[in-house]
Amino acid sequence: MTWLDWCIVVMPLLIVLFIGLKSQKYVKSVADFLAAGRVAGRYVICVASGEANMGLVSLVAMWEMNYAVGYGIGFWGTITAPLALILGLTGYCTYRFRETRAMTMGQFLEMRYSRGFRIFAAILQSISGVINYAIFPAVGARCIMYFFDLPVYFYIGGWKFSTFGLLLLVFLSVAVWIITMGGQITIMVTDCVQGLLSYPFYAIIVVYIIWRFSWYGEIIPALMDRPPGKSMLNPYDVSQVRTFNLFYIFAGMFGSVFNRMSWSGAQGYNAAARNPHEQKMGAVLGTWRNGFSNMMYLLLGVAAFTFIHHLDFRPGADRVHQQLTIKTIQETAAEKRFDTIRPDVIAMAEKGEITPKMKMILRKTGKFDISKPVDPSRYKEAAQAAVATVDRGKAGTLGTIYSQMLVPVAVREILPMGITGIMCALMIFLMISTDTTYMHSWGSIIVQDIILPFRKTPFTPKQQLNLLRCVIAGVAVFAFLFSFFFAQMDYILMFFAITGAIWLGGAGPTIVFGLYWKRGTTAGAFAALGSGSFLAVAGIICQQTWAKYLYPALDKMDLVKSVSWFFETVSRPFHPLIVWEVTPEKFPVNSQEIYFIALVTAITLYITVSLLTCRKPFNLERLLHRGIYADSESKPRIPWTFKSAFSKIIGIDANYTRGDRILAWSVFLWSFGFRFILCFICIIIWNAFYRWPAHWWAIKMHITSVYVPCVVAIVSTVWFLIGGTMDLRRLFK
Repeated sequence: MTWLDWCIVVMPLLIVLFIGLKSQKYVKSVADFLAAGRVAGRYVICVASGEANMGLVSLVAMWEMNYAVGYGIGFWGTITAPLALILGLTGYCTYRFRETRAMTMGQFLEMRYSRGFRIFAAILQSISGVINYAIFPAVGARCIMYFFDLPVYFYIGGWKFSTFGLLLLVFLSVAVWIITMGGQITIMVTDCVQGLLSYPFYAIIVVYIIWRFSWYGEIIPALMDRPPGKSMLNPYDVSQVRTFNLFYIFAGMFGSVFNRMSWSGAQGYNAAARNPHEQKMGAVLGTWRNGFSNMMYLLLGVAAFTFIHHLDFRPGADRVHQQLTIKTIQETAAEKRFDTIRPDVIAMAEKGEITPKMKMILRKTGKFDISKPVDPSRYKEAAQAAVATVDRGKAGTLGTIYSQMLVPVAVREILPMGITGIMCALMIFLMISTDTTYMHSWGSIIVQDIILPFRKTPFTPKQQLNLLRCVIAGVAVFAFLFSFFFAQMDYILMFFAITGAIWLGGAGPTIVFGLYWKRGTTAGAFAALGSGSFLAVAGIICQQTWAKYLYPALDKMDLVKSVSWFFETVSRPFHPLIVWEVTPEKFPVNSQEIYFIALVTAITLYITVSLLTCRKPFNLERLLHRGIYADSESKPRIPWTFKSAFSKIIGIDANYTRGDRILAWSVFLWSFGFRFILCFICIIIWNAFYRWPAHWWAIKMHITSVYVPCVVAIVSTVWFLIGGTMDLRRLFK
């Protein structure tokens, strides 16, 4: 990092903090703190929520997934395009939720079911959400530490301090300061400003990557050098891909329907718009929001993979492996008990020297030719083997951190002076925006849905605001402790799936059916949420205790063969999408599969129990302020006719202006016409008669991932810079 990089990092950050400080004076009530006074326009909602939802942890998770399984599998993810389009354009769940006038999801659950269910749901939601969020600061701070190439430890007056811990403390403190200043108003304003500042930054990085790497001379040869069944490009050659495969996509689609609005990590934005229509249009605009940002995420991942695997960049790739090995061994094996192996691993990475102890360790694995130097690309495997001689759990943690930080370190080697500072500024923006949004959401849920229902005497507005600030600070303290001490052993997205399933395993049916089905009952809601949470927690326990306790116990009782037969028999009909193999290292059912099982069980129980216990249909008209219960905020709805049917399908109603209709049709034609019909259905039909060779997929990826998005990004960047700036100014008038 040069002085120019530091200036690029510091100046935008100071601008964001200054604007956030100025927005504090607009907080005058609890509603302002929780939902920004419900006065936000569509562009502010769109830009700010997009910045908040795409945090640094999500960026690292995407890089981790794509590096592991490639981009060929992403072709099948295009099938979600019409689904996301329909959900967004029709305002599925979001419109009805806004019509209830509920400020939080807990308030809606009490209105629809009962206060007891609200408290039960809030407890599970808070536990799931806070644990799920608590890894965000860890991934973000570690990414900053590795990207800056900061030392793992530093010394002051002879005292040893953790750089990772200091970064956690600094960034969480900044996030808490922003939240406590003005709640959702400050969060929304700072997120929006960060988003607007980020648009030109994304464009600069995209242009540099396109200039720096040859698509057909470097990128494609690296992506094509893969074993059969694990193609990075050809979606018809991914049969051997595990974890992030076609079932992962299917389960995600299924969950996006039945868990719509269930996750409240950004719940402050769900009620921040000035009316339901603005909320809906903010979601519709989201299709065009991520022009250069999505390109940057994809191209940086592709560039990093090329940098690591292409022979032209071998010296740089070796440096990446050397630096990662040294830093990860220093971080994960810092305790005294690792003194016997740490110097040997560092000597291997720094000098290529294989000590007698390392030779003995590597010989026992049977995977290394000890007569030759260890290739830098296998330093990770060698380091894990050494650490495993002391602690197998730490070996898994080392491997996880190494995989997570591989792309960030490679990106640091790729980017030149100036652009390195831009990338760092983006990382800090993404980290802070997500921290503020999620801490505000989970802190608000704890106060509004757990503490307040138990209090007989209502708080004064000032007391409630102070309580909200204290609880949010408490969430930050928990996140710091969890991030500092928790040893992650799995992919980030798998951690999200299993911890999120504590709530999402059963919450979806209670919300979706609660908004759309009048026969849903409180008993059905309890059954769904209880069963989903139980299965998720059981899955977590099995995963965490399998290697140390469960498998050894099964082996001791001679039950391994029986259990293996059961898992293999159950999964066999779903091969190769689902393969459950019993091994000593890992529980056979992965996190996404546990989440799916929990969700299907919850849906079944909700419907069954509700039908058995429903004595009188619930009055949805009153809940949604429709019909005879309509008030001044309610708008007339377009009736179903042959002429209006298609408009209804894509969500057009009486609230749409001519500009709104043009926007809705543009989103429909882009998502359904271009992405789904032309780039998915037509290609599938073509391949049914003639299977494309790998280089055709390279051309297709070049067109759909670079050329076309680049044109869209240029237009959308200018569009949202103007629209977002005008909407932000309007917010303060």
